[in-house]
Amino acid sequence: MREMEFKMERSGLIEEGQEAEVTELQALGGYSYLIEPSVAMSGLYKSWDRLKSRKGIIKEIKETDRGFYVTMEFDE
Repeated sequence: MREMEFKMERSGLIEEGQEAEVTELQALGGYSYLIEPSVAMSGLYKSWDRLKSRKGIIKEIKETDRGFYVTMEFDE
C-alpha cells in the first residue's frame, strides 16, 4: 500500500472511504496528481517516484488552519 497527501480547499467534496480517480500532470521538475473532478492536488513527485495506480481510496480528511488535507491510499 502507498499513501499520498493532497491539499483540498473546501470541505464536503469527497468523503472518507470513497474510491476516487487521479490524473497525472507533468510539471517542470516532476509530476503532480489531481483527485478528479478537480477536488484536491498533490505536491510534486520526481519521475522515479511516479504513481502507478490511477484509482485509490480516501483514507482520511484532516482540517487544519491552512486548509484540508486528504490522505489517499493506493494498492501498489
